[in-house]
Amino acid sequence: MRRKKIIFAIDKKDEMNKVILNIPENINLKTFDFSVYVASKMYEDGLVSAGQASEMVGISKRAFIEILGKYGVSLFSQSIEDLDKDIANA
Repeated sequence: MRRKKIIFAIDKKDEMNKVILNIPENINLKTFDFSVYVASKMYEDGLVSAGQASEMVGISKRAFIEILGKYGVSLFSQSIEDLDKDIANA
């Protein structure tokens, strides 16, 4: 089965973290969709703020917030600790 590579990069000015994922060619997954999926999951798990996630994808914070629902992620935190973390990272 042929596979295509999707490279997800996080640019931190002078350093770059890359994740390379090999997926079957018959899966129609665009790089942008993959980037938003990963960033939204990291946001949902509390690993990054909405602002940090939007930077990972390369879109504005507002645009990221507006498309969260498409990826099944709620903008609202599930706990007080998550809300405190979001406020600290704002």
